[in-house]
Amino acid sequence: MSRSAPEPVQVIKQRRDSALEALVGGVPYIRHLGIAFDRRGDELTAILPYAERLIGNPMLPALHGGVTAAFLETTATITLAWSRLWDEIESARIDPDDLDPSDMPRMPKTVDLTIDYLRSGLPRDAYARARIVRSGRRYASVHVEGWQDNRERPHAMATCHFVMPAAREG
Repeated sequence: MSRSAPEPVQVIKQRRDSALEALVGGVPYIRHLGIAFDRRGDELTAILPYAERLIGNPMLPALHGGVTAAFLETTATITLAWSRLWDEIESARIDPDDLDPSDMPRMPKTVDLTIDYLRSGLPRDAYARARIVRSGRRYASVHVEGWQDNRERPHAMATCHFVMPAAREG
């Protein structure tokens, strides 16, 4: 009995990246803000590239608080959805080659979002990482930190609570 050869690492990486692109590609607001995600294993870093249209106070100048909030909420939502999708892909319940942005698992729904604005967001790229505090079948809690030049000096943090979508059948 012969076993099939394991997939090359590059093929696995490409399939995971394609799955993440399909997940993110299904949310038009992410494209509107220009948010991208850098994946290293199962860890995501969100990137909000600087654009002049994101400035809320041109006198400082500072990123708009609503943009900062949307960036942190998006980071939490995608990180949570990705953790679920990652588990489905790694257990072979979902084939990443079959994923399409129009047929993705449903996204978690935000119940509540608390933002701590620690300092003005400067006119430059911003980054964020989310940590899932709790994720059950019905409810999840996520903590997010956003920074610009120095991860040790966050400009904003958020705590997000979500209602989780029902599991996919099939």
